Amino acid sequence: MYGTRPVDQAQPVPRPRTSRKARGPLPWLVALAVVFAAVQLAFVVPGSGLAWDETVYVSQVGGNAPPAFFSAPRARGISYLVAPVATLTASTTALRIYLALVSAVALAVALWIWRKVLPTPVLVGAGGLFAGLWPTLYYGPAAMPNLWCALGALAAAGWVMRALSGEAAVRTAAAGAGAAVALVALMRPADGFWLALPLTLATLLVPGRRRPGLCAAPAGGLVAGCAPWTAEAYAHYGGLGTRLHRAGEIQGGLGWNFAVDDHLRSLAGRTLCRPCDIGWENPATAVWWVALPLLAAGGVVAARRAGRGLVALSATAVGVSMAVPYLFLVEYAAPRFLLPAYALLAVPVAEYLVSLLARARHARRPGGTAALALVLAAHLGVQFSVLSHVVRTSHATSAGFAAVAGALNRMGVRPPCVVSGDDAVPIAYYAGCASRQTEGHDASITPDALRGLARRVPTAVLVPGNAPPPPVTSGARTVPLPSGHGPHQARLLPGPAEDGTEAGRRSG
Repeated sequence: MYGTRPVDQAQPVPRPRTSRKARGPLPWLVALAVVFAAVQLAFVVPGSGLAWDETVYVSQVGGNAPPAFFSAPRARGISYLVAPVATLTASTTALRIYLALVSAVALAVALWIWRKVLPTPVLVGAGGLFAGLWPTLYYGPAAMPNLWCALGALAAAGWVMRALSGEAAVRTAAAGAGAAVALVALMRPADGFWLALPLTLATLLVPGRRRPGLCAAPAGGLVAGCAPWTAEAYAHYGGLGTRLHRAGEIQGGLGWNFAVDDHLRSLAGRTLCRPCDIGWENPATAVWWVALPLLAAGGVVAARRAGRGLVALSATAVGVSMAVPYLFLVEYAAPRFLLPAYALLAVPVAEYLVSLLARARHARRPGGTAALALVLAAHLGVQFSVLSHVVRTSHATSAGFAAVAGALNRMGVRPPCVVSGDDAVPIAYYAGCASRQTEGHDASITPDALRGLARRVPTAVLVPGNAPPPPVTSGARTVPLPSGHGPHQARLLPGPAEDGTEAGRRSG
């Protein structure tokens, strides 16, 4: 008895090991975040301009122009996120650097939440797989909501998994999950719904782990995150039902729409495929996407053998839930829509790949390890190839917008000013003007009101090359625009814009 006593007391060795294991992922996650930020800063940020949707979000809180029309489907979460920089400077580079750094930190934090339910190799592998996708890298420094929905969904699912696994206090997990769901709903209310639904079901269906507080957290987060959008619906759109109906119209009508093939084609580098009636330009870019369901299923099996079946299965279910509306309810595709699904499905895929690597090492088969490394290297090569193509295309597009905006400024369309017509929203932002449309999704002014406005401030209507001029431009002067992306002519409505052109011609 006494001989064994000192041995028992000298046994606090497991505790230090446990704490070291808990701290184990941190250096890896920090390294992952540094690499993620560095790639964005090196390959995506330099020379980039704001895209169409970004100009809408940024203009709400500052930037280079008055607020653009905010259509019914949009939510203001991303505008709140960019406000600290956009209110201080109109520099796109400053905004990009800020978003790149914040997104890298957010990725590490979202993964850190999972540290109690996933071993370090799986945790870091999941983060690396998600961070290595070209849509993740491209939208990291972008003023767009989808990556933030992905990181919020990853964090929310992590908190719920920790609570269901008994690795976190219910109150702490409920608060974390509710806050993360609120972030997602603030960015995109529909994504918040498709996230809260499976998380709530998980808290109800897992036997022996039902906790009222945890069950209510996703729903509470959804309500809190949707509150600004709902309040705005009553203040500016005639009510919640009216805004939902209008949002559905703008998105082409929500219903059964099989868009799986559209997403396959968009992976070649189409940031928006609407309508997606293009050919499948490069099938190699979608090989990983086709393999994703099989890899995720293999990961669930591997995780179950390792005693983590609940975690992998739940992550898969949440990822599938967030993919459903974009694959089957929306009639067009954009790779960014599926970022939340990719973030969650990376967990079971990492489980599978880590199990393959472990088996290859256990069997002492270096050929298997080398083959897996080659496959992953090829995958990353494809992702960076598409990323470089998307970056070049977006740079050319924003340069075209800037060229047209510069031409308008030289014509006398300078702030305060108004731009309407083809590609008016981004071009107006670059020109420092307000954008006002007389028709379409962003209709915010009548033709008569636009002509009346033109008598007070310089106003231009942009018209594509072969399109007939709209009736509002009757009697307007036609001015050619720089060739390249975007409209080919501007119609300067009678008023200061036309007077400025006449003065410029006489002085020339």
